Amino acid sequence: MKALKPIHKLAITGTIIGVAVLAFAFKYYQYLQNPWTRDGQVRANVIQIATRVSGPIVELPIVDNQKVEAGELLFIIDPRTFQATYAQKKADLDQTVDQLNALEKEREAAEANVAQYRSNVEQASSELRSSIATLKNIKGNLDRNAKLLKDGYVTQRTYDQIEKSYIVALADTEQAQSGLAQAEAALVEAQASLAKVVASLGAKGKDNAQLRSAMAALQTAELDLGFTQVAAPVTGYVTNLNLRLGSQTVENQPALALVDSSSFWIDAYFPETKISRIDIGDKVIMTLMAYPDQVVHGEVESIGWGISQSDGSTGSDLLPNINPTFEWIRLAQRIPVRVKITDLPQNILLRVGTTVSVLILTGTATETTSLDAPPAPLVFQ
Repeated sequence: MKALKPIHKLAITGTIIGVAVLAFAFKYYQYLQNPWTRDGQVRANVIQIATRVSGPIVELPIVDNQKVEAGELLFIIDPRTFQATYAQKKADLDQTVDQLNALEKEREAAEANVAQYRSNVEQASSELRSSIATLKNIKGNLDRNAKLLKDGYVTQRTYDQIEKSYIVALADTEQAQSGLAQAEAALVEAQASLAKVVASLGAKGKDNAQLRSAMAALQTAELDLGFTQVAAPVTGYVTNLNLRLGSQTVENQPALALVDSSSFWIDAYFPETKISRIDIGDKVIMTLMAYPDQVVHGEVESIGWGISQSDGSTGSDLLPNINPTFEWIRLAQRIPVRVKITDLPQNILLRVGTTVSVLILTGTATETTSLDAPPAPLVFQ
């Protein structure tokens, strides 16, 4: 084989070096134009499952790190106390219904009494008017006969008979007045009894306060009984399960954590010097430390508006914490960038808190661009 001339060797070497320099320059340009970081984390909504009632756990069909579907049973709290309370409230409701029915009968009877006494008042009033009319007529006759007696046109006996009739009519009128007063008093008493029954009864039907109170108490007992069975609100993964059969749950206190499997996203932390080049909607290429050879695609969903301030926070003795700095070094703060996952390979299982390398393709908010994936996070054995 004929040996290459030195000039040819030099040309080949120069070409290789030139290509390498161009490749390096291209990668460096990509690095400058497309921010990337190894400081990314898998995040997801972690739901704290808190019980609505207190009691010991009697059934626990799940195990740690198990996947559960929405509505699947997680555990059951001893329901016996709540079953007894439910039965008691149901009995209270039945008793309330019976009492209201009895009061309704009393109201009907009281209304009938009022109607009867009102009729008695009307009858007594009619009798009084009749007695007054009779008395007035006899009084007029008596006055006329008194003049006739004085002039000698009637006998004393006739006058005495008329006077006797007047006295009887006057007594009848007084008796009629007394009867009317008694009838009116009885009517007032019947009306008071009716008002008392109506007040005890309250509104009719479902608007009745006693009925609504008993129904609400029964509904509360029914809800508490239902709360003894705790189901998964979403599809996800049970994690860090510390419950055991017999464990005592406390009302409104978290009992276990559930990772929502449909809520995964990536939080990538970029230096503030690179944030100005990132736009919402920019395409994102990612690699996970657990799967360094596979690419995950996404897009920028949002950029954080603030981070916690360490300087000035309260330290020991209530004095402010101030971090030491060098005047000639300004460390860039890291701003969280939320990345929505748009394409996830089927064999990749996301786990909250795992590390991700993130490369943002600037200027691709409305474009589809394909570039090399960012280098995976370094793994130290």
